[in-house]
Amino acid sequence: MTARPSPGDLLVIDGRASVQFPGVRALTLRVVSVSDQPTYQGWIWLTGYVLNRRGDATARREVYVQLAGLAPAGPERLAQCG
Repeated sequence: MTARPSPGDLLVIDGRASVQFPGVRALTLRVVSVSDQPTYQGWIWLTGYVLNRRGDATARREVYVQLAGLAPAGPERLAQCG
């Protein structure tokens, strides 16, 4: 995904988006806001809710990720979340 995410988007945040989220540390994030704060080229600050496999929000997080590493998450992704 190279397009800027929007509030409401459901994204996979894993090792492709940031070294902070490899393997079991990957998460599914429902975006609530996208920062306009200047960052390095290709990086972005996102605020959102981490979803569990039932789609319930479990934590609010602010993450700094690479746009090119983001992937949209569908319903099948929730089954892989923890």
